[in-house]
Amino acid sequence: MDLELRQLRCLVAIVEEGTFTDAAIALGVSQAAVSRTLASLEQALGVRLLRRTSREVNPTATGLRVLGHARRVLAEVDDLVREATSGHTRLRIGYAWSALGRHTPAFQRRWREVHPGVDLLLVRVNSATAGLADGACDLAVVRRPLDDRRFDSAIVGLERRLCAMASDDPLARRRSIRLADIGGRTLLVDRRTGTTTTDLWPPDARPTTEETHDVDDWLAMISTGRYVGVTPEATAHQYRRSGVVYRPVRDAEPIAVRLGWWRDDPHPSTQAAIELLTALYRTG
Repeated sequence: MDLELRQLRCLVAIVEEGTFTDAAIALGVSQAAVSRTLASLEQALGVRLLRRTSREVNPTATGLRVLGHARRVLAEVDDLVREATSGHTRLRIGYAWSALGRHTPAFQRRWREVHPGVDLLLVRVNSATAGLADGACDLAVVRRPLDDRRFDSAIVGLERRLCAMASDDPLARRRSIRLADIGGRTLLVDRRTGTTTTDLWPPDARPTTEETHDVDDWLAMISTGRYVGVTPEATAHQYRRSGVVYRPVRDAEPIAVRLGWWRDDPHPSTQAAIELLTALYRTG
């Protein structure tokens, strides 16, 4: 069975306009074309969709159900068209956990001032490419290299590593800590999108690990005092949580913040986003 969008549009137009004549006017076709299109739809489905009298047209019970589906399908198609044609008027930036940290509000405000014709939308997608691979965004903020050859990326800034711990943890009394201070603790990690691995520690002094995949779960578990986490500085700005404090890890290498995009189909605003983010990280 091959249904066509014109058939669904015809059905919706007849019901919404109330008559075949008005539907023909709305669709810009002849009344005979409307009748033929509806007949072909009913024949394809093998059911009667409308009751037609000299005065009015009403959907049958089946017609009402088909009408609901038709409206949803047409709405999805309209969204698809907007998605495909709005590349110059909307920029979706994906991120896994913490967007751009303290630079997030400044980036949003500055973008609106400098690029008022391009709507900026931040999208949280907890995947290795922050939604880039599945089309959920046009650009992605990532803190690990994108090894997939389909993507390209640029480093826009560096962030310190912080240790997240319960506020009553003995280490919370310090202004900063060392990696060795948490070598004997249980470390919460997100192997899918996280930046922390036990490779930060010497082989004979590595912490034990438990895995989590969500920042809210990560924070809730750390607040119990049983776990600690090591995370980019952005997390501390994006997720302030009662019962959790962050302390700099002074002997850990900083984390590179990258902006990634499709190599063969970059968004027109890619370079503008790179330049603005680089400036914010440099001056921040």
